Amino acid sequence: MSHDHTHPDPRGNTSGRFRWVLLAFLAIAGFFLFAEHRAHLFGVLPLFLLLLVCPLMHLFMHSGGGHRHSGGDKP
Repeated sequence: MSHDHTHPDPRGNTSGRFRWVLLAFLAIAGFFLFAEHRAHLFGVLPLFLLLLVCPLMHLFMHSGGGHRHSGGDKP
């Protein structure tokens, strides 16, 4: 049995409409969360950046430390 794709979906485009409404709601909620809690975020930002720098320094500074081993023994 083949499906006839000429008839429109009786439900309409609800999934696309829902996606746009959800995106708009999240954007508005994010804006108000940022606007109301900006002082808290900027107060904690230096501590967060300090904690973020530690693993990044460990990752990038140990990459060229000579820990690679080649097949032969070199002095």
